[in-house]
Amino acid sequence: MRAGLRGLTTRGRSFLAAAVAAAISAGILGEKDLLRVAVLLAILPLLAAAYVGRSRYKLACNRSLDPHRVPVGANSRVVLRLQNLSRLPTGTLLLEDRLPYALGSRPRVVLERLGAHQASSVAYTVRADVRGRYDVGPLVVRMTDPFGLCELTRSFPSTDHLTVIPQVTPLPSVRLPGEYAGSGDSRARSVAVHGEDDAATREYRRGDDLRRVHWKSTARTGELMVRREEQPWESRATVVLDTRAYGHRGDGPTASFEWAVSAAASIAVHLRQAGYKLRLVTGSGVDVDASEAGGDGALLDHLAEVRLDQRADVTELVQRVRQRADGGLIIGLFGAVSVAEAELLAGLRGNGATCVGFLLDSSTWLSLPEKARAEAERTHGAAALALLQSGWRVVGVDHGSRLPALWPQAGRGSQGFALRAALAETVAGGVR
Repeated sequence: MRAGLRGLTTRGRSFLAAAVAAAISAGILGEKDLLRVAVLLAILPLLAAAYVGRSRYKLACNRSLDPHRVPVGANSRVVLRLQNLSRLPTGTLLLEDRLPYALGSRPRVVLERLGAHQASSVAYTVRADVRGRYDVGPLVVRMTDPFGLCELTRSFPSTDHLTVIPQVTPLPSVRLPGEYAGSGDSRARSVAVHGEDDAATREYRRGDDLRRVHWKSTARTGELMVRREEQPWESRATVVLDTRAYGHRGDGPTASFEWAVSAAASIAVHLRQAGYKLRLVTGSGVDVDASEAGGDGALLDHLAEVRLDQRADVTELVQRVRQRADGGLIIGLFGAVSVAEAELLAGLRGNGATCVGFLLDSSTWLSLPEKARAEAERTHGAAALALLQSGWRVVGVDHGSRLPALWPQAGRGSQGFALRAALAETVAGGVR
């Protein structure tokens, strides 16, 4: 009841004030009819307060997001289901779900009265143009009586999470260097080409099950041969994402870092679908094996929350990758690097690894004077040349570049025209 009295609206307080004035006038004038009016005016807001206050604790709310993981720029539908658990009908309900600024303004939905034990659902959509993990809720419900004399606000504590992942772009099928690098006793691709007779037998060893004898190979070699228990060959790949704050330029969704994150997501999903055992390493400390249990979703969740790091540097990034380096394919997405940093990246070439680097000229994400632009191009070309000389395959990336168009260069090992021109200018200018 006290909560209901505190929730009296301006109209409800006006009724009480009018009741007091009518009661005083009735006492002065001795009019019983006026006293009856005063009692009626006082009873109405009091009944409204009691009615609203009683139903305050008899509501249940459930929220669902469809889907709960969306790419940048896509919509998610939020469904709110409100149920009246009391025996009395509610008044009109005003629903307001609290949202972070990145998801837009707070939705306000009017829900008509709910009967006893009745439930009703309302829905709205949210859209985010910035990656991240966002809290949806809590829900705030404003309950009023049919006359608008009392209004109470209730907040449901539960929240749900919406994960906005990077945009994943389909990539063309390309035969990559180092695709057969990995581990295992046999290569499944070779078996598929040459047949199991040539790749799946070995000499008989004492204790082997005689049911595994391969008679065709035994007749051909003149020695007892048995079928080998094959371990499927695993192609391994590591996607390396540079998160150095000083290596990227631009702001918001159009920044060079956002291009790199989206490219990392697209490449990782593409390689997993191609059968690679994938590892994701970032300069911010993320080191994830994309297992079958987690799938692409877990990988994209990590990329949804990755941010630029002021303390990240190339030395720590190289050390983190080499801690568990086991050969295979390494694909790096790097912002602007110096020649010295490019020489540090050469350390990833060990243990038979094949390295492909997408080198972003992040200065192209800015409007620079002509002189500053020429200097930035020379620095970018010198870093690319240093990576090439250390054995990396380098793909140059400028503002406006599209990853599907650049992806074939990772397989051919040839550089784009813009990068070749930059290297030629670097050599001609005598930059070392």
